[in-house]
Amino acid sequence: MLTFDHIAIACTDLAAAAKALERRLGAPFQPGGRHDRYGTHNRLMGLGDLYLELIAVDPAAAPTGRPAWFGLDQFSGPPRPANWICRTQDLRAAIAAAPVDPGPAVPLTRGDLHWQITVPDDGHLPLDGAMPTLIQWAKDAMHPTKNLAESGCRLIRWQVSHPQADRLRDALDLTDARVVFTTGAAGFAATLDTPNGRVTL
Repeated sequence: MLTFDHIAIACTDLAAAAKALERRLGAPFQPGGRHDRYGTHNRLMGLGDLYLELIAVDPAAAPTGRPAWFGLDQFSGPPRPANWICRTQDLRAAIAAAPVDPGPAVPLTRGDLHWQITVPDDGHLPLDGAMPTLIQWAKDAMHPTKNLAESGCRLIRWQVSHPQADRLRDALDLTDARVVFTTGAAGFAATLDTPNGRVTL
């Protein structure tokens, strides 16, 4: 069983993207942290039962010798949803059941957070990101949403568009009425209720 965990919003400049999205959504991002293994940094916004992760390559990071995750090495243009992340209590079984190879499980930590997450060795996004990244949080670790302030934002709809959308929908063990799969060009649309009204990213 998979549970929708969070949405990765890719950008090229973390501070500038946070400022622009905060104006659009009417709510602030909170400090996140750095991922030394992949040379990235992030900011977070709680959406109740899940959260937005705004993420970019960290220009101050030391060279890692490996690709950044979420396809960030090839990312350009304005901030936009790049991937979605679903959690599981049995990551090995979820990887085995995935319709495409999501990549190996990589153990990571940041402060009090401990998790395992699938990351392809070459940093690409399976099915152009339509295949969710899979994550398993440590049983004794508090989920990030528990430490995020109320933003007044909630996810209403998460649309996953891809030529193989039907295959993906049928293969994923996910029940979430907010998630909609459509056949078409690869891409995402996140519709949120916000203090500024309804906004689609």
